[in-house]
Amino acid sequence: MTSTAVYKGDLRTELTHIESGSTIFTDAPKDNHGKGEAFSPTDLVATALGSCMLSTMGIYARQHQIDMEGARVDIIKEMASNPRRIAKINALVVMPAKPFSEKDRTALEHAAESCPVAHTLHPDVIQDIKFLWHE
Repeated sequence: MTSTAVYKGDLRTELTHIESGSTIFTDAPKDNHGKGEAFSPTDLVATALGSCMLSTMGIYARQHQIDMEGARVDIIKEMASNPRRIAKINALVVMPAKPFSEKDRTALEHAAESCPVAHTLHPDVIQDIKFLWHE
């Protein structure tokens, strides 16, 4: 088993990762009857894309002794209403001001765009991925 999700009432769930025991909560968003006090389930999906991109980039970076600590992905999730679903995920990958060769930039961008979550999302979900490299 990977995880459990327990309904805590009032549109809130508690998620537990079985192997580590770590927990997070979700809350329905304000625009869908919730309080918006935690990630919504669709926030987690959109944010998982950013986390997955950084992880796959990190694998490449580790294999090639590249320091990319401090890299981040800023996520904007856009919802469609009928049916209610994620329509678009805007992801801005912001790289730290460190020297990266052109080869490494290309490889890191490819790694990000090839992450498992990117391949798992339905093709109707637009993934607008941009990179910001500080010189």
